Amino acid sequence: MRYVAAYLLAALGGNETPKAKDIKKILESVGIEADDTRMNKVISELNGKSINEVIAQGNGKLASMPAGGAVAVASSASTGSGAAAAPAAVEEKKEEKKDESEESDDDMGFGLFD
Repeated sequence: MRYVAAYLLAALGGNETPKAKDIKKILESVGIEADDTRMNKVISELNGKSINEVIAQGNGKLASMPAGGAVAVASSASTGSGAAAAPAAVEEKKEEKKDESEESDDDMGFGLFD
């Protein structure tokens, strides 16, 4: 990742085709020792490609990946009848919490992590 970031910094700085010495100079300026094999791999993969096109292709690939919040959004987008059932479920949860608090008195007023 650091090699890609250094390549992008060099490209955004005006160097259309950064070379190994350019990336090495950027990495060494922040105290990172450059690995020539990894650096050459990044250069060979990105050589001759427009940075803007590579970023656009990457955004397209990321857009097709599922996000973690999709399940929560789908469950909250319910119909009107499902929304009416939600308050009843909340009331049941409150009643369960009351029962749990009554049971906690059985341990003589203190818990393991209190």
